[in-house]
Amino acid sequence: MTAYRLVVISAGLSKPSSTRLLADRLAEATVRRLGAEGREVDVQVVELRDLATDIAHNFVTGFPGPALREAITAVGGADALIAVTPIFAASYSGLFKSFFDVLDPDTLTGKPVLIAATGGTARHSLALEHAVRPLFSYLRSVVVPTSVYAATDDWGTTGDRLTDGLPGRIDRAAGELAGLLVGRAPNGPAGGGAAQEEAVVPFEQQLAALRV
Repeated sequence: MTAYRLVVISAGLSKPSSTRLLADRLAEATVRRLGAEGREVDVQVVELRDLATDIAHNFVTGFPGPALREAITAVGGADALIAVTPIFAASYSGLFKSFFDVLDPDTLTGKPVLIAATGGTARHSLALEHAVRPLFSYLRSVVVPTSVYAATDDWGTTGDRLTDGLPGRIDRAAGELAGLLVGRAPNGPAGGGAAQEEAVVPFEQQLAALRV
């Protein structure tokens, strides 16, 4: 059985970082959910902190360095993404946005994405809905309904997975991402890329249909 390819994007700047910790927790929960369905998962983590210089050079030269090219290829070939950013000034970090700016605009079309963020206070949790979710909607991703925000105080909470605490939100979001993947063939969109291309109706035909 072909394994699903899950790419985890972490935009944490420190090492260790709460952003990477949340990314790892989400990946582990997703793998666990898919494992319960008898599905295998290959997980690749992309630390944007290590790519910051390459990303800046790409904006100037128009060409990605080897490490950035590898990350771009991984994202393009992924069956799903987990994208986690720290929240700065009530929005995603500049490094997080810059990475997605260097991708081809069609890279994430139809790709399931779980979005998450970390911050010092729960007051910034809505940044996921007014900043991060619109970004991936613009990129035509399929964003799972539950976004996961972890404030500093959330890391001290415990409880079972049925509660609304951080463990519960992680498990619920992971379940939603796993649910999207189970209905798809690994290593590509549902039904395969060729089938999707055949389903696209040329713009001229759409205009002709309106005249009937």
